[in-house]
Amino acid sequence: MARRQQGILTGMPFMANVSARAYVDDAGRRIYFAKPPARIVSLAPSITEMLFAMEAGEQLVGVTDFCDYPPEALTKPKVGYSNPNLETLVALQPDLVVAPNDFLKPDIIVKLEQLKIPVFILADKNVEGIFVHIQTLGRIVGHSAKADTVAMQLRHQVAAIQQRVQGMAPVRMLYVLNSQPLITVGPGSFIDQLIGMAGGVNVAAKSVTPYPRLSMESVLQEDPEVLVFPVGKAEGISESEQQTWRQWTTMTAVKRSRLHQISADWLNRPGPRIAQGLESLAAILHPDNTPGSRTER
Repeated sequence: MARRQQGILTGMPFMANVSARAYVDDAGRRIYFAKPPARIVSLAPSITEMLFAMEAGEQLVGVTDFCDYPPEALTKPKVGYSNPNLETLVALQPDLVVAPNDFLKPDIIVKLEQLKIPVFILADKNVEGIFVHIQTLGRIVGHSAKADTVAMQLRHQVAAIQQRVQGMAPVRMLYVLNSQPLITVGPGSFIDQLIGMAGGVNVAAKSVTPYPRLSMESVLQEDPEVLVFPVGKAEGISESEQQTWRQWTTMTAVKRSRLHQISADWLNRPGPRIAQGLESLAAILHPDNTPGSRTER
């Protein structure tokens, strides 16, 4: 297999560009790139979208089963998802595997490294981190200028949305990431940060984990004014599960019939469509003041 010009060195505590060709990922591992990788495997839909957005789609030789955007991603060979098929992945002869910190099993990383395949880990904790990931990947794969442009445009879009909702009365909301059991987003997750940027107050703000489980008793006590359900082909809350929330007739969101849907692909994927997710969320929370798409149920 003709590659192996990258080498994993000792780690640093956070991802950073430490030299012209050496980078530290979010797992604290320093990776040296002798040249931009020509064959990349992405192990997350958000990473695939980042690479296409910076016009590095042709370098992608493998993606996950859930990578469906842009449409060109559907034509790429599939390697699985959290437990990728190593035989298929190795056969693609990647120069680089870019993987999320969540979901991917540690033994997979170990096996790839034993095979001398570099793995660059991304961890999504906040919105600015998403933009930094885009710029860092752009430098690694040789598309720095386009990646910088994409990140700059996203920062401007996010700032404009924040400016529009600034000064508006905050709206208490619950994001129903999973209904049974009830899982939402909490401090430390980028979606929690997006809720604040959109002029909302996350009713799970007191949670101590980024993706906490909640009891209905605690939700009723916090009394959200708005319920938001992610929907989409790959993930989301079914229509029947959404309707079960109407039984909680004392909840302000139910009394005011403020049950909304939002594209899971926009809000749940920490990639270049995050500004669309924020725009949609702001429109849901402040329908009289923020343009954008929303759907009321």
